[in-house]
Amino acid sequence: MLTADEPSIERRPLHERVAADLRDEILSGAVAPGTVLTATGLRRRFAAPDATLERALDLLRAERLVTGRADPAEAPEAVVLAHRQRTLTPARTLAPAAPGSPYRWLTEARATGVRARIALLEVTAVPEPPPHVARALRLGEDGQAVLRSQLLLFDDEPVGLVKAYFPLDIARGTALAERRRIRGGISTLLAGLGHPPRRCVDSVSARVPTQEQQARLRLPDGMPVLRTFRVVYTDGDRPVEAHDTVEAGHLYELRYEFSQAR
Repeated sequence: MLTADEPSIERRPLHERVAADLRDEILSGAVAPGTVLTATGLRRRFAAPDATLERALDLLRAERLVTGRADPAEAPEAVVLAHRQRTLTPARTLAPAAPGSPYRWLTEARATGVRARIALLEVTAVPEPPPHVARALRLGEDGQAVLRSQLLLFDDEPVGLVKAYFPLDIARGTALAERRRIRGGISTLLAGLGHPPRRCVDSVSARVPTQEQQARLRLPDGMPVLRTFRVVYTDGDRPVEAHDTVEAGHLYELRYEFSQAR
């Protein structure tokens, strides 16, 4: 927190700053669902004109964090909704699913109370994978890969865009290279091909969305994305999968659990 004698470097418009403070309180649970954000209370707190407060609430309405006004004739007034951010545990999705069971991401997501599904967008051979993918998969100069691009949805709302790459010598002639869904998910298929996932390395960062990500995820203006680049290794520490997952910043929270080594 800035002290009175420290200069502020805040350059965002006032309505964005107001929305940011309210968003943080809603997502953290400091403001409970059903709370009425009254015009009087907002004016007193932020010392801002009604037009500015209305623009701030418009941002939160676009994210479905607040809903309409108690009286449309009044100045800005809104009711806080139960926030929609879901906490998922990526480590639980790595192990192959039991025979006949859904992909573990679906199981994990559905446990949070949403209708989760995956839409397959594209399956294609990539002669020249992106450099960071080629390095992660140790493909060499002439290495090729198969790309599977998918859209993740909660209650039919897009929440994540996944671009998963596999070495061509592993994917060729298998369901990985076919345009169809894979029962049980990729980990189950890789295990069946003799490449069981043994460990993964996740690199997580927040980013400004690309044009494709903005369109695919139907993001509210100004919303960042959470990017996870995961490399999956099998026996002999061979990388068998590298995927970029970009998730809507207002809908996801990732939880990682660690135990102290003995």
